[in-house]
Amino acid sequence: MRRAGLDKDPHAVASMFDEVARRYDRTNTLMTLGMDRQWRKQFRAAAGTGPRDRVLDLAAGTAVSTVELQRDGAFCVAADFSLGMLRAGAHRNVPSVVADALRLPFADNVFDAVTISFGLRNIADTVAALTEMARVARPGGRLVVAETSTPSPLSLRKYLEYLMGALPAIARRVSSNPDAYVYFVESLRAWPNQAALAQFMFKAGWTDVAWRDLSGGIVALHRATKPAHPAHPERSGRA
Repeated sequence: MRRAGLDKDPHAVASMFDEVARRYDRTNTLMTLGMDRQWRKQFRAAAGTGPRDRVLDLAAGTAVSTVELQRDGAFCVAADFSLGMLRAGAHRNVPSVVADALRLPFADNVFDAVTISFGLRNIADTVAALTEMARVARPGGRLVVAETSTPSPLSLRKYLEYLMGALPAIARRVSSNPDAYVYFVESLRAWPNQAALAQFMFKAGWTDVAWRDLSGGIVALHRATKPAHPAHPERSGRA
C-alpha cells in the first residue's frame, strides 16, 4: 500500500483507512495508552447534546465516537469516507453513511451539532470542510472538533520522544498496516496549532470559537457556533 502523502489525496487516505479498519479501535487504545476513552467522554461533554438533538458525527470511522455521543439520547449519524471503517463498526447500533466531508449529502440547516474527532487533519481542504459543516448545521448549531494539537512546552519533548520511538514500535506489533501510522506522525507534524485552527473556523463562518487542551495539549477540543444572524460578532479564546 502506498503511504498517503501530506497532499491528503482522498482516495489514498480512504484506502489507507480501509486497510487499518479491522484493528483500528484496539490499536488506538494501545497507542494512546488508554487516554482515547477519556477524550471521548470529554468530547461528548463539549458537544452538549441531548435527546432532541440531531448530530452529524464526521470521520466517525468505526462509530465509537458516535456511540459515545448518543449516550445522552441524541439522534446521531456516523459519516466517513472509508467504507472499510464503517463496515468494521457495522455491529454498532447507529445509522451510517459514506460521505465526503467536502461534499456532504445533506440539506442545509439540518443538524443541531456537527462533530469530528481526529479526522479533520485528513481532509484535503480544512477551511472548505469547516464551511461545509457550517452549511449543514442549523443557525445557532454547534461544532465540536477534537484533534491532535500542539502540546505545552513541558509536554512537547516527551510527546515527540513517544511519537518517534514507542508509537511506531506499537504500530508494527498490533496494526494491520503499520505504514499508516508513519503517515499519522507526519500529519501531526504538519497540523496547525490551536490558535491557527480557530482562525480557520472563523474563516469558514463559525463564531464564538474557543478551545481547551487535553493531556497537556496533545489533543485540543475546539467548540464553535453557527451564527443565527450573519452579522454576529467574532470572539475567540480558550474555553
